Order: sequence, then structure tokens, then C-alpha cells
Amino acid sequence: MDREQLADFLRRRREALQPEDVGLGRGARRRTAGLRREEVAALSDMSVDYYSRLEQQRGPQPSEQMLSAISRGLRLSLEERDHLFRLAGQNAPARGPRSDHVSPGLMRILDRLADTPAQVMNDLGETLIQTAAARALFGDETRHEGFRRSVGYRWFVDPDARAAYPVEDQAALSRGFTAGLRSIAAQHGRGSRAAAMAEDLLERSPEFAELWAAHEINAVHAREKRVMHPEVGVIEVQCQVLLDEEQGHSLLVFTATPGTESYEKLQLLSVIGEQRMGSVG
Repeated sequence: MDREQLADFLRRRREALQPEDVGLGRGARRRTAGLRREEVAALSDMSVDYYSRLEQQRGPQPSEQMLSAISRGLRLSLEERDHLFRLAGQNAPARGPRSDHVSPGLMRILDRLADTPAQVMNDLGETLIQTAAARALFGDETRHEGFRRSVGYRWFVDPDARAAYPVEDQAALSRGFTAGLRSIAAQHGRGSRAAAMAEDLLERSPEFAELWAAHEINAVHAREKRVMHPEVGVIEVQCQVLLDEEQGHSLLVFTATPGTESYEKLQLLSVIGEQRMGSVG
């Protein structure tokens, strides 16, 4: 771990970012060049003290998880991310479809959707980052570990995962999750994480095993969804998807038709999300 160079790199990347680059207001009294330390810490979901100690050359060696969070917070490119890992004495993560690193381009789009439910997911249905509005709508989907990171995996092993959708919509969702996993498993091969996830589900879920045996590949998720929210009730949303083919990531954006009850509910959830973020800070 090269503490001096790590601190220098973090400081220079922070100073190169402007508030507008990450969806923040500049404010009238800003004197700091680029972002403040507390802003980078918030963008990286870590404490200000932890991040500040890294810039002051007195922090502990960051874990891979912390480095990945800082990479997203500072909107680093893949080359910059790899450099950050090496300065911290860690091996750079593998590139390609299995990488959790969200590209700066997708991050810039996400920054401009702060009041809209939006999240970036990989091809296994693992949520990599969410807006506050998305957390208010679906809960924090980034907290899970192992196979449970995948929304499709949780769908079959955790009854609570289905609480967000009406009962009459769940059969179609089950088919969609199964067909999606089969497609990814075939694409990635026998020794892949997708194949291991399917094997695990075959042992754990009779429903999944039955659907898997049908070998259906044409079931797709509908772009229009009904979400059951515990505070505001049913919300009808449209899901738009932007693909990052190089990384194998999808940016999902959830909107509702203006003037409808669902639109008003999404507006309310946006406020709820901001209030929760404020209370955490």
C-alpha cells in the first residue's frame, strides 16, 4: 500500500470533480476546489472520518469493497479504478461482464435522476447502485451478499422478496426470472456463477425446479409493473432500460404517467427518500 500516492490520487480526483458532475448544487459559499471530503464520503457510502484518514495518509488498508465504493463515488474510469486498487495494495478486479464497476457514463446519467427511482444492475439481477428514490420504492437492494445479491435468487428463497408485487403478477415474474437465469447460465457456461446459482436454486426451490424443467426461454419481464409499497399502496410504473454492453450492466428507470395517482405516489416517495437520506446524514 502506497499511502502517499494513494492520498495524492484521491485528493486530485476529488478536486477534479465539480458538484454539477455528481448531481449536487454548488451553493453560494463554496470555496473548495472540486468536491468536499464529506461529499465524496457520502457518495461512497462511508464515514467522513474514514475517507479523510485515507487522504491524510493515516487510514487502514481499504478492503476491495471500500475501494469499489470509492471508485463509484469518485466516478473513476476502469483505468483509474485499477490504479486506485494497485496503490492500495490490492489486485485490480477482473474487467468485463462480471465486473461490479459502474461506468462513469452510467453514473453521470444516474446523478441526474436523483428524484427518480433508478438503479444499475448486472445481468444476474444484482443491484450495484440505487438512487434514494429507488431505495424508497424497493428498499436497499445493495445490502445483500452471496447469491442473495440477485433479485431473482431472492425471489425463490425469500418470501419477503415477493411482498413488493401483487399475488396475481407473481407467476409471470417467476417465469421471467427463471428464463433469464437460464439464458445467462447458457451464455456464461457450466462453471459460471450463473450456473452455480441455478444449481443452488434447483435444490432449494421446488417452484424453480419445475419452471427450469420446462426449459422456457421466451418469458420476459414486462415493461409495465405494479409495485406494492407498504406506505403508499400499489404503484403502476413503466420501466425503461439503458444497456451498457461493455460492462453488461443495465440502468433501470421507473416512471409513472403524469396526472395519475401512481405519479403522485412516486412524487411522495421521492420526498420520503430525501428525508431518509437527510436523517442518516
